[in-house]
Amino acid sequence: MACDFFHCDTVLVQRLYCLVVMELRTRRVHVLGVTRHPTGLWVAQQARNLMIELGDRAGRFRFLIRDRHTKFTALFDEVFTAEGIGILKTPPRAPRANAFAERWIGGLRRELLDRILIVNARHLRRVVAIYETHFNEHRPHRSLGQAAPLRALPEPVEGDIEVIRRDHLGGLIHEYAQVA
Repeated sequence: MACDFFHCDTVLVQRLYCLVVMELRTRRVHVLGVTRHPTGLWVAQQARNLMIELGDRAGRFRFLIRDRHTKFTALFDEVFTAEGIGILKTPPRAPRANAFAERWIGGLRRELLDRILIVNARHLRRVVAIYETHFNEHRPHRSLGQAAPLRALPEPVEGDIEVIRRDHLGGLIHEYAQVA
């Protein structure tokens, strides 16, 4: 797994922080939370919530890659080490060491946050949740053979097919589906 923070500035000149975790094998992303003031206790609670959400799947992970941000406290690390997950800290000033999380955040910024004005934390939670669902259920991934993390590729259809398009967030995200 890999985790990282990113920030988003609102139109009301507030800086919001969001914590995300990516499962590296499946490329599934979990958006853990959005807050104005991330504290060590808040981050540790988000980690506990993730472990509850993962349930029995938590035992399949060997390592968590994270940077040296001061919000990742010993309490945060203990949540993962209690499940047998080792903590790998990236070297200082080495964004490529956590490339999976950094690339997801960069994609979120390029595809969505650079094109939409965020009003408040509730709005950011909603927008990021829609993108998380799109990323996990619809967006093709080269490393997964063009499948999505939570959806296998559909069987090829012979003959005439129709493709329909669904737009989300005012047309910023497009999802395509085949209709036989």
